[in-house]
Amino acid sequence: MPLTLVVIVVAVVAWIWLRNQPASQRNTAILKLALLAGIGIVVLLAATGRLHFLFAGMAFLYPLLRRLLPSLLRGGLGSMASGASAKSGNQSHVSSDILEMTLDHDSGTMNGKIIKGPMEGRELADLGESEFLELLRYCRAQDEDSARLLETYLDRRFGDSWRADDETASEDTQSGGTGNAGGPLTENEALDILGLEPGASRDEIIKAHRRMMQKLHPDHGGSNYLAARINEAKECLLG
Repeated sequence: MPLTLVVIVVAVVAWIWLRNQPASQRNTAILKLALLAGIGIVVLLAATGRLHFLFAGMAFLYPLLRRLLPSLLRGGLGSMASGASAKSGNQSHVSSDILEMTLDHDSGTMNGKIIKGPMEGRELADLGESEFLELLRYCRAQDEDSARLLETYLDRRFGDSWRADDETASEDTQSGGTGNAGGPLTENEALDILGLEPGASRDEIIKAHRRMMQKLHPDHGGSNYLAARINEAKECLLG
């Protein structure tokens, strides 16, 4: 029974850890978990004197492993190596007075955290529908940029369905506003938006801008607000 309990606890911890990994790194994380699980099984069999079962199983699975293992190692270890040597640009960060948003370039997933107000410290992924609308009302009353940023998140997560319950929206917010970003960007903010490190070259800035616009342009399901911020980030860094 204690062994069963340990296995359950380890499995739950591993699942939670895997769930919290960025989508672009989950294949690598799965491979790591599989390797750790394999090592654990070998140790357990050796400790209980049942190692011969492992050799019998390997003999049975050898033809299959011979075909699959090389491709698994190339894909998994290759992604681990590229992840270790990857340059910046995998994520973009956009902040307002009330919200911090992170966009994963590979998966297109947007995550957010509330940094000010009654819900300070909470993740957007943990909010319910009524809480989203309450937060949106607060943002509209306190900071226009935060309201536009939250609307962008809601559009990407729920499509247009949330707008049916948005009774307080004005004509301007329903249409997405003019898309003019408020407040000039600093160099660090511009780098965060484009997912670049200090000292990025002109070519890297242009490529990052193009990549972001392909994902967040209003014609591609993005928003006027983010498109304006991306353009402003490019102008800031190239100006």
